[in-house]
Amino acid sequence: MSLGAEDIAYVRELFDGLGDVTTRRMMGGMCLYHDGTIFAMVRGDGQILLKGAGAFIPQLEAEGCTRWVYTRDNGKSGAMPYWTLPEAAMDDPEVACDWARRALAHL
Repeated sequence: MSLGAEDIAYVRELFDGLGDVTTRRMMGGMCLYHDGTIFAMVRGDGQILLKGAGAFIPQLEAEGCTRWVYTRDNGKSGAMPYWTLPEAAMDDPEVACDWARRALAHL
């Protein structure tokens, strides 16, 4: 599954308050950058994930965000440094941008 034009427009609008956000499509999804730093990605299924690092990770976990874990062909699992966007941010650009700024502060 890959992102459609509506998905891309939704994500761009959600993070519009950050200012200069650029995107790059990859593997059916899309990466989001602010001033050249990747702060989030959108998977092909439309799920928005924030990049987590350092002291930001406990904040994400306290909010109930879950880490992106995948299973390899050999059955072993791996984890990416991305957590689900908090539910309250999904329909509120102001909240989404606040979380994005927190992510960027730790990258």
